[in-house]
Amino acid sequence: MDLNSASTVVLQVLTQATSQDTAVLKPAEEQLKQWETQPGFYSVLLNIFTNHTLDINVRWLAVLYFKNGIDRYWRRVAPHALSEEEKSSLRAGLITNFNEPINQIATQIAVLIAKVARLDCPRQWPELIPTLIESVKVQDDLRQHRALLTFYHVTKTLASKRLAADRKLFYDLASEIYNFACSLWNHHTDTFLQHVSSGNEAAVLSSLERTLLSLKVLRKLTVNGFVEPHKNLEVMGFLRGIFERLKQFLECSRSIGTDNVCRDRLEKTIILFTKVLLDFLDQHPFSFTPLIQRSLEFSVCYVFTEVGEGLTFERFIVQCMNLIKMIVKNYAYKPSKNFEDSSPETLEAHKIKMAFFTYPTLTEICRRLVSHYFLLTEEELTMWEEDPEGFTVEETGGDSWKYSLRPCTEVLFIDIFHEYNQTLTPVLLEMMQTLQGPTNVEDMNALLIKDAVYNAVGLAAYELFDSVDFDQWFKNQLLPELQVIHNRYKPLRRRVIWLIGQWISVKFKSDLRPMLYEAICNLLQDQDLVVRIETATTLKLTVDDFEFRTDQFLPYLETMFTLLFQLLQQVTECDTKMHVLHVLSCVIERVNIQIRPYVGCLVQYLPLLWKQSEEHNMLRCAILTTLIHLVQGLGADSKNLYPFLLPVIQLSTDVSQPPHVYLLEDGLELWLVTLENSPCITPELLRIFQNMSALLELSSENLRTCFKIINGYIFLSSTEFLQTYAIGLCQSFCELLKEVTTEGQVQVLKVVENVLKVNPVLGPQMFQPILPCVFRGIIEGERYPVVMSTYLGVMGRVLLQNTSFFSSLLNEMAHKFNQEMDQLLGSMIEMWVDRMDNITQPERRKLSALALLSLLPSDNRLTSKGP
Repeated sequence: MDLNSASTVVLQVLTQATSQDTAVLKPAEEQLKQWETQPGFYSVLLNIFTNHTLDINVRWLAVLYFKNGIDRYWRRVAPHALSEEEKSSLRAGLITNFNEPINQIATQIAVLIAKVARLDCPRQWPELIPTLIESVKVQDDLRQHRALLTFYHVTKTLASKRLAADRKLFYDLASEIYNFACSLWNHHTDTFLQHVSSGNEAAVLSSLERTLLSLKVLRKLTVNGFVEPHKNLEVMGFLRGIFERLKQFLECSRSIGTDNVCRDRLEKTIILFTKVLLDFLDQHPFSFTPLIQRSLEFSVCYVFTEVGEGLTFERFIVQCMNLIKMIVKNYAYKPSKNFEDSSPETLEAHKIKMAFFTYPTLTEICRRLVSHYFLLTEEELTMWEEDPEGFTVEETGGDSWKYSLRPCTEVLFIDIFHEYNQTLTPVLLEMMQTLQGPTNVEDMNALLIKDAVYNAVGLAAYELFDSVDFDQWFKNQLLPELQVIHNRYKPLRRRVIWLIGQWISVKFKSDLRPMLYEAICNLLQDQDLVVRIETATTLKLTVDDFEFRTDQFLPYLETMFTLLFQLLQQVTECDTKMHVLHVLSCVIERVNIQIRPYVGCLVQYLPLLWKQSEEHNMLRCAILTTLIHLVQGLGADSKNLYPFLLPVIQLSTDVSQPPHVYLLEDGLELWLVTLENSPCITPELLRIFQNMSALLELSSENLRTCFKIINGYIFLSSTEFLQTYAIGLCQSFCELLKEVTTEGQVQVLKVVENVLKVNPVLGPQMFQPILPCVFRGIIEGERYPVVMSTYLGVMGRVLLQNTSFFSSLLNEMAHKFNQEMDQLLGSMIEMWVDRMDNITQPERRKLSALALLSLLPSDNRLTSKGP
C-alpha cells in the first residue's frame, strides 16, 4: 500500500466508518477489514492518528484499528504478520512525538505503545525506555504528561509478564530505572505541595496528575521489579517515606475543596499510596516485616483516634482497615504450634505484631469499632425509611467488604476478635453487661449503641461459645425485646432476630425452638418491611440447621408459609423476591410432603411472577429452584402443574433461546425431578424431549443430568419414548462416543444398557449402530476397566435377552473381521472370561455369568449355518 496514494483513500473510508448511517458504515467496515492484512496499512493509520488537524472521531478510529492490528498481526508467527521493516518504522514513529492534545486518544496511543513493548521491548526496541526517560524530563507540560502516561502503561504491561525470562528482564529494567523513577516522583510530589501552598488550582491539578502517574510507575516497579526488595535501600526508603507523604497529602485535603477535580485526584493519589503498601504486603510479606510496626501505628492512629477526624474519607479508612486485617491474618506471620518449627522471619514478624497489639490497643480498637463504626448512620436510617428493600440489599453486600466501609469494619472485627479472643472476650462481655434490660425508646443513641453491641455479639458468636449462656439470654433478654412493638424500637427488633440467626447453629437448645417459631410468626407480621425480611433470613437459617425437627415446626408451618407468601407478593425488588423465594424453597425442602395443603396460593402466583421476571434471569433461576422443591414436595400431584411447569422446562432447556445461559442447569434439574415424580408419560412431557438433541451436542458439564433425564424417560415409558426418539438419540450417542471422555462413554453405554434391560426386543434394533463398536471393544480388549465392564454389560444383555439379534450381530462382525463365526465367538468368550475381574458390580457380574452360561447348551446354534 503506497503511503501517498493510500492516505486519502483510507482517510475517506475511516470517515465513512464513523457514520451513524449503517448503509455507509457497513461497507466502510468491510473495506477496512480487507486492508488489515495489506502491507503499509498501519503506517497509513499512524500518519492519520498523529495528524492533529483531522477529525477527532476519525483519529480515534484509526488508533483503535492500529491497536487491534497489534494483537492480530504483530507477532512474527501470526498469519499475515507485519514485515520487520514496517514494524521498525512504526516503532520509530510511535515515539517521535508525545504531543497528543486529546486525552482519550493519548491514553489509547499509550496503551498501543505498551502492547508493542510487551512483544518487542527491550530486544527489538531497546530505545523505548531511554526515549521515555528523556521525554519525561522536558519542560513542555503536554509532552511531559504524555510521555509519563506512556511510561506508566509500558511499565504496567512489562510488569504483568510472567515467563521467567521476561521476569528477569523486568528485574533488570527495574534496577536500572528505579532511582530515576523515585527522583521523578519526589520532584512532582514536591512541586504539587508547593503549588498547594500557593493556591494556584490549575498548577495544583497539573502537578498532581504527574504525581499520580509517577506513583503508578513506582508501584509497578516496587511490587513486581525485585526478587528480594528488602535488600534494596532505595525500595525500602521509598516505602518508609510513604507514611510521611500520606500525612502531607491528608493535610492538603484541608486546603482543597470537597467538590472539584483536584479533590478527586487527591483522594485517588492517597488511595494509591495505600495500594502500594497492600500490594507489597501481598507479594512480599517478609520484605514487609520492617514496615509492620509503622503501618499499624499509622492505620490505627488515623482510623481509631481523633487524629483522623476531618482528614480521612471512607475509601481511605477501608484501605487502612484492609492493611490491618492483612497483617493480622497473614499466614507468613503466624508461627507453628511448635515455635521451633517456625522460620526466623515468621517469628520476627509475630513478635512485632504481639508487641503492637497490647491490651490497651486492642481494647480501644474493639470499642471504637463497635461504638463508632458499627453504629447505623443517618444516611442508613434514611435509606431504611425511604428504600427498605435497597437497605437490606446494602446490608448483605457479599464480597464488597474490600470497598464498602460497613462490611469492611465487620470483617476486621471478626478477624481481630478471632486472633485475640482471650483479650477481647471480656471487653465485649462487659459491653453486653451494661445493656441488660429494656432500653428507653426515646433515647435513639442508646438504641443504636445496643444495636451495635448486638451486632458484635452476633459476629463473634463462635468465639463466645463458652462465655455466653445464650439460651438464658434468649429467654430473659432477647425474647422480651422482640415483643417491644414501638416504631423506634424496630432497629433492635431487626438486630435481635438477626443475632438469633447467627447463634442458631452455634448454641441454641432444641427445646427453645417453639418459642423462636412463635416469635418469627409475630415478626413476619411486623409493620416494618426490613424487620420482616430479616426475620425471613433467620427462618431460613433455622430450618437449614442440622438440629431442625419437623415435628416442632409443623404447628407453625401454615402461618409461616402464608406470611412468607404475602411477603413475596409485597416486595418489588428482584433481589428481595429472590431472597424470599429461597426461604420458601428451603421450607418446602425441609417439610417435604407436609407442604401439600398450603402451596395452592404459591402455585397460582408463580406463573405471574415468571411472566413478570422476563428481563430478570436470576429471579427466574430462583423460581426454578422453588419449582424443584415444589415438585418434590407434591410428588405425583405435581402433574397438576404441567400447564405451567412444562413450558418453563421447555424454555429453560432450549439452547436456541438466550435465557438458557442462565436457566439451563436449574431447568435440567427441574426436568429430572418432574420425570422422577411423574405418574405416567404425557404427550406434552414427551414433546419437550425435542430439546435433548441440541443439549447432547453441547457436551457440557450438564451431560450427566441429561443422561439421567434420558433414563427417566426409558423407565417411565420405554416403548412410546423409543418409538419417537430412538433414531435421533442413537445418532447423538454415536457422535458423543467419538468425542467424550471415558466417563462420558460409560454414561452413554449405561443408557444403552438400560434400554436393553427394559425393552430387549426393540432396544437392540434401535441402537444397532452402537453395538458393533461395543463388540469390537470386547474383541480388542478395551484397556479401561470401567469401559470394558460396561461393554460386557451391554453385550450380556443382548446375548441373554435377544439371542437371534446376537446371532445376526456375530455374523456381521465375522464378515468385518474376516473370520469364521465360531472362531470369533471363541475369541470373544476368551476375552470375556479373561476380563471378568474388570466387573465389580455384583449385578453385572451375575449378568455376565448368566450370559456365558447361556452359550453352554447352544450346540453351536449361534454359529450354525443350517440344519
